[in-house]
Amino acid sequence: MASPTSTQMLARLVAFDTTSRNSNLPLIDFVAGTLEAQGVACRRVFDETGLKANLWATIGPSDEPGIVLSGHTDVVPVDGQAWTSDPFTLTERDGRLYGRGACDMKGFLACALAAVPRMRAAGLRRPIHLAFSYDEEVGCLGVVPLLEALRADGVRPAFCVVGEPTSMQVVTGHKAKRSMRVTARGRACHSSLAPQGVNAVDYAALVVVRMREIARRLATCGGRDEAYDIPFTTAHTGTIAGGTALNIVPDECVLQCEFRVLPFEDADALVEELAAYVAELNAEMGAHAPEAGIELEVYAGFPGLETPPDAEVARLARSFSRTNGHSKVAYGTEAGRFHEMLGTQTIVCGPGSITQAHKADEFIAIEQIAACDAFLERLIDWARG
Repeated sequence: MASPTSTQMLARLVAFDTTSRNSNLPLIDFVAGTLEAQGVACRRVFDETGLKANLWATIGPSDEPGIVLSGHTDVVPVDGQAWTSDPFTLTERDGRLYGRGACDMKGFLACALAAVPRMRAAGLRRPIHLAFSYDEEVGCLGVVPLLEALRADGVRPAFCVVGEPTSMQVVTGHKAKRSMRVTARGRACHSSLAPQGVNAVDYAALVVVRMREIARRLATCGGRDEAYDIPFTTAHTGTIAGGTALNIVPDECVLQCEFRVLPFEDADALVEELAAYVAELNAEMGAHAPEAGIELEVYAGFPGLETPPDAEVARLARSFSRTNGHSKVAYGTEAGRFHEMLGTQTIVCGPGSITQAHKADEFIAIEQIAACDAFLERLIDWARG
């Protein structure tokens, strides 16, 4: 029986609804079964619930430093999006393959899996590792247990390619992120007696204003790197919810905000700056009502990536992709995790455009799948030595 093509493999992967709120085990079991049928041993690293898992597999000698092909298995929700075809059935139209995750980032996973028979037949002198993770879309969280396990076992790959959609261009840098939740708790009362209460919405709004002030400062006075589409660190408030009725002083308000930070700037220092302001508000609220206060929680985050353009992994990736340049992106990936936790030289390079990700009718161009296949062919030739 002929091995599945990348497009055929992509159809199988898209059929698994691996929205981050769901278990990814059916997909992981399928991948493990596919690899083990070819004689490739797989390791699963589970989350605390046992309902999600990372997968690690090695083709070639395990005692040599090799290269990791890394990608996440989870996808964003389709809720509320107006799709013109079933998001979990790969559909071809006009040279494009439509489906949730086709671009971000099951296209890369499919190409890597379809290339395994060629890897197996090549007689590799350097190993090629596959690392498939979970919960990337909710803060690059799932890959951490896998990297901790590899570090504990002394596994130190030389290079890593994270296959997020870059149109097969080599990306050497991305920003760090800190995701924060601010919860203001006040004292409720009738709105005609507003001065007797503590308005949680008012105090949360002050945090929003402070985030706006920090954003303006960073845009005008902060560090810059013109290689990024947004060349400075950003601050942003994304959601806010509080209050029950106009005639009630609200006793709770919750907002979510974030910093996306250039790799050479200090993300935690910005969090500390905001925390100091929150502490001032907390003291003011408590002076009016002992039960009132405001809390800041950093609930997710990941490191930035800053790989030198002349690093060996960047040079290799440019040769595999037949490109001369490199770029940097504002969105985050697991690449910074690989560099920070394993010390692995890492770049981002994968098929599809990030502009197509997370949307209704997400797609990947068939020509991008072909370009990724060619990239992996050259990578296999390099690993063969």
